[in-house]
Amino acid sequence: MLDLAQLVLGLFSGALVGFTLGLVGGGGSILAVPLMVYVVGVGNPHIAIGTSALAVAANAATGLIQHARNHTVRWRCGLMYAGAGILGALGGSTLGKNFDGQKLLFLFAIVMVVVGVLMLRSRSHCGNADARCDRQNAPKMLAYGLGTGGFSGFFGIGGGFLIVPGLIAATDMAMINAVGTSLVAVTAFGLTTAANYAFSGLVDWALAGTFILGGVAGGFFGTMAAKRLSDGSALKTVFAVLIFVVAAYMLYRSGSAL
Repeated sequence: MLDLAQLVLGLFSGALVGFTLGLVGGGGSILAVPLMVYVVGVGNPHIAIGTSALAVAANAATGLIQHARNHTVRWRCGLMYAGAGILGALGGSTLGKNFDGQKLLFLFAIVMVVVGVLMLRSRSHCGNADARCDRQNAPKMLAYGLGTGGFSGFFGIGGGFLIVPGLIAATDMAMINAVGTSLVAVTAFGLTTAANYAFSGLVDWALAGTFILGGVAGGFFGTMAAKRLSDGSALKTVFAVLIFVVAAYMLYRSGSAL
């Protein structure tokens, strides 16, 4: 049971994650687990991962609504990708919740480093605005979906930093469509992982609620800030450095506990 201070810290942490998501886009939710463990003080890494998966799914669903209104979601592709990925997320989350918690945090920190590197290397992609999913690219779609779903489920993260390039590699769709479509999969993977963890009693519902509430408010202000700040590459560089710092701290803390 969380006390008042932890709930307030959960609200603040959720707002920070929402703000970074609105500011820099994909990759922002990678901060959810370390914030829950080291700021809110969730002692069980598995509860932090299960709870963050639910919060990430809620944030993705909010973003999906916005993209759907802007007609940037390729629903057929998203549903195909998510359908295969749900199986992967179920298997990955089952493996993850039975994995040693401190070792999982250590591996999570390594993933954060990879995310930071990918953010620094990210570049614009024109692609094909009329790209569709058909029999020719369906095998690639399903394979990428299964693989990224398993990865997302194991670490309890959205996995958008892998889903977006997966969609582009399979269909050559435009970046804006890949981002919008990826949210279908991120929502599905997050809900699958959260449900699997909840089945084992590894989701803190009160913390998830405050985290989501904070994320909605933070996302609103993050999006406003992103519209006013023109240099998106500089923002991503600063955020990547922040990810490296948090990852180094996690490697130190979790490595000492091994």
